[in-house]
Amino acid sequence: MLYKRTHMCGDLRLSDAGSEVVLNGWVAKARSLGGLVFVDLRDKTGITQITFNEDVPEEVLEKAKSLRSEYCVGVRGTVKERSSKNPGLPTGDIEVFADDIEIYSTSDTPPIYVKDDDNVSDELRLKYRYLDLRKSKMQRNLSVRHRVVKCARDYFDEQGFTEVETPMLIKPTPEGARDYIVPSRVHNGSFYALPQSPQMFKQLLMVAGTDRYIQIVKCFRDEDLRADRQPEFTQIDLEMSFAGVDDVIEVQEGFIKKVMKEVKGIDVETPFPRLTYAEAMERYGSDKPDTRFGIELIKLNDVFRNCGFEVFTKALADGGDIRGICVPGGSAEFSRKKIDKLVDEVKHYGARGLVWIKNDGSAISSSVGKFFSEEELRTVMDTCGAGDGDIVFIVSGSSKVTYDSLGFLRRKIAGLMGLLDDEQFNFLWVVDFPMFEQDEDGNIKAMHHPFTQPKLEELDKLDTDILGLRANAYDIVLNGVELGGGSVRIHDKDLQARMFKALGLTDEECAEKFGFLIEAFRYGAPPHAGLAYGLDRLVMLLLGEKSIREVIAFPKNQNAECPVCEAPAPAGEGQLEELGIELADHAE
Repeated sequence: MLYKRTHMCGDLRLSDAGSEVVLNGWVAKARSLGGLVFVDLRDKTGITQITFNEDVPEEVLEKAKSLRSEYCVGVRGTVKERSSKNPGLPTGDIEVFADDIEIYSTSDTPPIYVKDDDNVSDELRLKYRYLDLRKSKMQRNLSVRHRVVKCARDYFDEQGFTEVETPMLIKPTPEGARDYIVPSRVHNGSFYALPQSPQMFKQLLMVAGTDRYIQIVKCFRDEDLRADRQPEFTQIDLEMSFAGVDDVIEVQEGFIKKVMKEVKGIDVETPFPRLTYAEAMERYGSDKPDTRFGIELIKLNDVFRNCGFEVFTKALADGGDIRGICVPGGSAEFSRKKIDKLVDEVKHYGARGLVWIKNDGSAISSSVGKFFSEEELRTVMDTCGAGDGDIVFIVSGSSKVTYDSLGFLRRKIAGLMGLLDDEQFNFLWVVDFPMFEQDEDGNIKAMHHPFTQPKLEELDKLDTDILGLRANAYDIVLNGVELGGGSVRIHDKDLQARMFKALGLTDEECAEKFGFLIEAFRYGAPPHAGLAYGLDRLVMLLLGEKSIREVIAFPKNQNAECPVCEAPAPAGEGQLEELGIELADHAE
C-alpha cells in the first residue's frame, strides 16, 4: 500500500512530540541490534531517525531488519523526544517510534554514496546524477534556484511585466558563438537554429506593444566550456519599452534587492555603484571587477619613461603601458616558488614576464634589482603606496596585456590570501562600454550585438573615431562575475542601417540575416531597452558554489556530453535518410 505522507523528514521538531506521523523517503542508514533497529530516513528536507523495537509486530521488525541503503520506504509512527540527542541534526531532538513500514522498492548497492562529503569524482556524480541529487546539498541548491525563479516571476509581475515564450526553433543568426542547428524534415536541406538568446524576438515583442516582457528561457551556445558555461543555460530575459539606461537599472536593482532579502536574508543597499568601462579597466583590469578587496592597478608609465630597462622602454615605444599592483603583506606570503608559478600563469594572458619588488621592512629586493638602484625601486614602491612587508607586481606590454594579466593576478592573489568572502556580496554596474572592438585580424565587430544603441551625442565618431564610440550598454556584476548584461536598443531603422554598414554588412546580408526585424522597424518601433541575467550564475554565487554544474539538475560535462542519457548519440540511418543527411567519412 502507499502511505499518504503527513510530514517531511527534515521538518519534525520537539514540538511535534506525541504526534502520529507518516513519512516517505529513502534509507540513508540502517543499524540492526537484534530486537532494536535504527533507520535514518531521508527525503529532500533532511533526515529523521526511525526506531523499531520489539513492541511492533514481528513481521514489521523483520522488514526493518531487511532494510539497506537507498531502499525507498514509507513509515508510520509516533514522534518522541530523543533520550540521546544528536546536535548535528536539525531533527536531533526527536525520533519516530514506528508502528508499521512499507517497502516501496529495494535498491542495489549504490555506485556512489548519497552524502555531501562523499569525495567522489565529478564524472561519477554526473553519470549517477539522480543519486547525486538526493544529497542534502544538491536538494538545497535546487530549492534555492526555485526560490530565485519564483522571486523573479513575482517581482516582475508586480512591475507590470508579461511572461511570453519565444520560439526554440529559429533562423540561424550571428550572435558571436556557434549555433546548435536542427535539420528540417519538411524542408529538406534547410535548418533551424536553437536560440543563443531571444534577442530579436523580444525586440519584436516591443514593436508588438507588449511593453514589458519577461521570460525564464533556455539558451544554447556551442562554445568551449568552463566552470560557469554550459551548452544550454538559463536566462532571466527582460525587455522594456519607453525605457532608458536609468529605467532598466532602477527596476533591476529592485529585483536584486528582493532576491537577496528573500533568499539570503540580506538587505543590500541601492543604488549600486556604477563604473564606466574605462574606469573598471583602469582600476581593476577587468570589465567585471571584484571589489571585495583592494589591490587596484597603478599606471607606471611616467615612473619608467626614461629608465634604462629595455623591456619597459620598448613597451612604451610600441605604444603599450606599464602597470602594477601592490599587495599589502605580500612580501612574506610570496616565496620565489610561488612567484614563479604566478609568472607562468600570467603568460597565458600575453605577458612576457612578471616583475616583482619586495620590501621586507629592512631592505628592498627585486627581480630587476640589477637594472635599478635601491632609490629607484623605493620610488616605484612609494608610487604604488607600498610599505614595509608589501610586494609590488609589474607587467608591461599592450594595454590589453597589462589589463588582462593584472586583472587575473589581483583576483588570483586575493584567493591565495583568503580575501574572497563568499558571504560578501558586492554588486555594481559597468556602463558606457565601447560600441565596437577589433578582432585579431583588425576587423570591426560589435562588442555586444549590432542592435545596441550607441551614445547618440557621439555619432560623429562613426566616421572619425569608430573605436572611441561608446554604447548605451550596461552589465551587472557580482564579486567578479558578470550576472547579466543589456543595453538600450536601436529602434530607428536608419540608425540600424548605419550600424550594419559600419560592421561591413551589405544590404543583401542584412536582409538575409535580420530582414524580419528590419521589416518590423518600418511600423512604429518604440524606444526600448533590456537585460538578461544568467540564472545559473546568479544561483551559483548566492550559494557560494564554484561551478554552475552545481545548480543545474542535469548538466553537461566538460565535453558537452550528458553522462546520464549519453547524449549526443548517433542517429539511425533511417532518420538521417529521412532528413536528407549523409555523413562524411572522416576515417584516415
